[in-house]
Amino acid sequence: MSTRHTGVVPVAGSARPDRTGRHPHRHRPAGWTAVLAAAAVLLTGCGGGEQAGPEPVRNSQPAPAGPPTDVASEARPPSAADAVPPGPKEPRAALSPPSGSFTEQEKDYLTGRVPKGHDPAAILQVGQESCDRLDYLLRQDRELAVTAVLLGEVSGARAAVAHLCPEHRPLLADADRGVTDGTFEVASEGPTRQRLAPGRYRAPTPGEDCRWLLVPAGGGRAESGRWKKGSPVPEVTVGKSVREFTSTGCHAWLSLREQR
Repeated sequence: MSTRHTGVVPVAGSARPDRTGRHPHRHRPAGWTAVLAAAAVLLTGCGGGEQAGPEPVRNSQPAPAGPPTDVASEARPPSAADAVPPGPKEPRAALSPPSGSFTEQEKDYLTGRVPKGHDPAAILQVGQESCDRLDYLLRQDRELAVTAVLLGEVSGARAAVAHLCPEHRPLLADADRGVTDGTFEVASEGPTRQRLAPGRYRAPTPGEDCRWLLVPAGGGRAESGRWKKGSPVPEVTVGKSVREFTSTGCHAWLSLREQR
């Protein structure tokens, strides 16, 4: 049996989150970013203490096959939060902790990620902390967790989920169906970073200057909207007749298609 090797202290109550689904038309707290900050603070310094705490329970079995991958997931390029620094890496055969051993799933995560001369256990801890942060955010609010992934607020989330906490794959799938602020062509093949699929969307964390514009195909009259503080979070329907969707100050739009 493998001996665990890092000093990661789980966030209090980090049992499998209770997934209650979406909450239509709810009001979001103005300080929603405080939840993201709290997740980071709770995990800061977890690996630097002298006394190791209990490890979060992670699924060491191969990741479930799950539903087919969306076209959007395949088309969307990795964000900066998921990028691996350039330079030579430690070969898989050289990956070993100071004591015990890595599981095959941990080695899969570490392969190609550990710079030459670096401690692989420290790199693994980064991935485990990403999983812990997703655990925490999911317990606070599912849409908040999806938004954090979409905005790149959870560093290395995709690699961590792929190998260390595959139970969070539905969060990635929902994030891949959403978009951040910007201008998007409306097309059924979307979304990618330039395209948005027709459908209904919600902005769970709008800013006070949240605005959007729907430009119809064929030169018709554009439809605009603006969120007012204290109102329910904004929702928009992007129809097939819409050619272009633009958003500013809304941060992120999540698809209201049935979530996985």
